[in-house]
Amino acid sequence: MNNLPIFDGHNDTLLSLLYSGRTFFEESSSGHIDLPRAKRSGFGGGFFAVFTPNEQYKMVTKETKDGYETPLPPPITQEYALQTSLAMIAELFKIESQSDGGLKVVTAAQELERCLLNDTMAAVLHIEGAEAIDRDFNALHVLYQAGLRSLGLVWSRPNAYGHGVPFRYPSSPDTGPGLTDRGKDLVKECNSLGIMVDTAHLTEKGFWDVAGITNVPLVASHSCVHAICPMSRNLTDKQISAIAESGGVVGINYSVNMLREDGGRDPNTSMDEIVKHIDYIVEHFGIDYVALGSDFDGTTIPAEMKDVTGMPILIEKLKQRGYSYDHLKKIAWENWVRVLHQTWKE
Repeated sequence: MNNLPIFDGHNDTLLSLLYSGRTFFEESSSGHIDLPRAKRSGFGGGFFAVFTPNEQYKMVTKETKDGYETPLPPPITQEYALQTSLAMIAELFKIESQSDGGLKVVTAAQELERCLLNDTMAAVLHIEGAEAIDRDFNALHVLYQAGLRSLGLVWSRPNAYGHGVPFRYPSSPDTGPGLTDRGKDLVKECNSLGIMVDTAHLTEKGFWDVAGITNVPLVASHSCVHAICPMSRNLTDKQISAIAESGGVVGINYSVNMLREDGGRDPNTSMDEIVKHIDYIVEHFGIDYVALGSDFDGTTIPAEMKDVTGMPILIEKLKQRGYSYDHLKKIAWENWVRVLHQTWKE
């Protein structure tokens, strides 16, 4: 039994498995997460994202006068998003059925806590970008019955429900419009069902739209601190304060260009940069409002971490910073479980 299981706010492992051909059950030299590496590292589970990329669209980063920007791909159709999402959701359930009890798709916070304390990997089904949801929300209700418990309203590109931030440095997150009227209705529908609404990737206006509607804690599953790294994807102090006041949580992203003060994309970036973002939220807002949101298999992480097996190094760095065991538990998994207890219908 692991004394300090780590529950993570975001990974793109399902997409990695779909496109790489690697298997979840065999250790690989590619990707960031598979079952052998996860077991070895104390990775207790996390939000397994279902994301639909644009077919045959290559995102190209362009240099600007003082930084860079990656233009967003165009919107995708609901039909294509649903088809792709179902394929990845099916893959998650196949993994569960083939894992011999090693992985469980969880839909209740008590179930999640039991898994974490008994060395069963816990997977929360998350959809990143609501394109798969039809405007009558029929798919939302069906997917909820299938296990969906977390929804990111957008993945940066615009959709029927809202607008996301471009990948731009330096930039405020206030880059455009917020939620559409139907997007506001979607937040209410998620509240009613007990689906966590993730504000990651939203414009600042979209964030405040969610804050003004939701009746549960605010969450940004894989974001960092704008005051340290002024990138469009990161959260301002005002946003983090709102998350803390709601009893919510920020999952710190390991993406190097969201960590570094200069927005650099160099993987030769110290994991101390992750610690800086955790320290900032703890010092300014409190220990209860920060957690981990790696973005494993979806971004460039510090080479020092390498993959999920680097998680013990991060925990050791936090110990060296003076974090107590009780505080490490909050960062590693307890803050996530608390928020889900307050959000899901059980």
